[in-house]
Amino acid sequence: MLRTHTCGELNKEYKDKEVVLCGWVHRRRDHGKLIFIDIRDRYGLTQIVFVPSVSKEAHDEAQKLGPEFVVKVTGTVNVRPEKNVNPDLSTGDMEVCATGLEILNSSEVPVFEVDDTADVSEELRLTYRYLDLRREKLLNSLKLRHKLCAVIHSFLDKQEFLEIETPVLTKSTPEGARDFLVPSRLNPGEFFALPQSPQLFKQILMVSGLDKYYQIVKCFRDEDLRADRQPEFTQLDMEMSFAEEEDVFDVTERMFKIIFKELKGIDIKTPFARITHKEAMDKYKSDKPDLRKEQGEDFAFVWVVDFPLFKYNKDEKKWDSEHHPFTSFREEDSGLLEGKDLDKIRSRSYDLVLNGNEIGSGSVRIHKQDVQQKIFDIIGFDQEEAQKRFGFLLKAFQYGAPPHAGVAYGIDRLVAIMAGLDSIRDTIAFPKTQKGNCLLTDAPAEIDAKQLKDLGL
Repeated sequence: MLRTHTCGELNKEYKDKEVVLCGWVHRRRDHGKLIFIDIRDRYGLTQIVFVPSVSKEAHDEAQKLGPEFVVKVTGTVNVRPEKNVNPDLSTGDMEVCATGLEILNSSEVPVFEVDDTADVSEELRLTYRYLDLRREKLLNSLKLRHKLCAVIHSFLDKQEFLEIETPVLTKSTPEGARDFLVPSRLNPGEFFALPQSPQLFKQILMVSGLDKYYQIVKCFRDEDLRADRQPEFTQLDMEMSFAEEEDVFDVTERMFKIIFKELKGIDIKTPFARITHKEAMDKYKSDKPDLRKEQGEDFAFVWVVDFPLFKYNKDEKKWDSEHHPFTSFREEDSGLLEGKDLDKIRSRSYDLVLNGNEIGSGSVRIHKQDVQQKIFDIIGFDQEEAQKRFGFLLKAFQYGAPPHAGVAYGIDRLVAIMAGLDSIRDTIAFPKTQKGNCLLTDAPAEIDAKQLKDLGL
């Protein structure tokens, strides 16, 4: 390897050892005959000193260095005098006296300083994302995201969940937002859709007898964007057979307890508080109540339960599903299905709210075909329309579908809350703008006439 150590690894215990470091020039300071640089990689910073009497060649080469040059430094570890120790750095009690310097690559003058204190517009940051990602704040959010996913994988594996991938090219089954459509070259005039969620596939996996499924998965929704929305986002998707609400609550609370202990060093209180949708609206005027001022905690979780099964669409003068049409309802409210008070039917759905933000949503699912068709009838899907949209799921229900329940948690939003970030864009390596554009690659973009012709468009 080009290097023997990283830029965050060395300390005074390495005194007098010869080392080789590689990284980017974070800053350079000329002090008469001495030249100091801070060299940076993802692990930290190390101060390098170039002394003419030690290596005139390395000192001469160091005069060429500019910000963000990529360098390889060979040198000897020195312990700094007590008055020169930097307590803010893990490497602050030592420096490397350079005996050799190789410029691996030069850099244009950066369009903004690679430093968390620099005031940079988001447009510029997203255009030069490769510079933005070198900043500690962004790097730390991606590290946190990685560690979060690692803890999730470890926990769910121990609970005997199976990680199973579901298709990215699938059938268009609108679930509340517009689909992103993909034209099929081999089937002119026909389209795939990118999944808004793996909802139908994970229910079919339960029909398939796989019992416990999870996936950290990309989802796609063509909708207007805000600070907490992206056209493509990531969720932890879960489903369990022979399960009810309490089973989902139990596995979720145990998982989050481990997540916050390992990643934040915090013992969160379980079980989480619970509140009905009606109570939340009456007391907090919101279905995403922030209980921190009740609970006096930094991270306050609450389950919101008993959402209405239906909501009335005034524009189209019809009933719609509050969540999605595969949500089950409380058995004691089943008699209301035949009447006009559909807004009084309570669903078996649940949202998990953290600090006033919905971070997850799920439900006990309908698993019987006749009940599912009844819901379709109420929201205006006759048998022909239901078969056209969801026929493959309804057919699966004819072959022994078990009772099942599931939930999905927003990874981007969870990382943002845990890291104290204002926008989920700072938890994603290459996010889109609020207009759905990628400023780095200039996407979306026009395609040439031949590609359109191949697609029959």
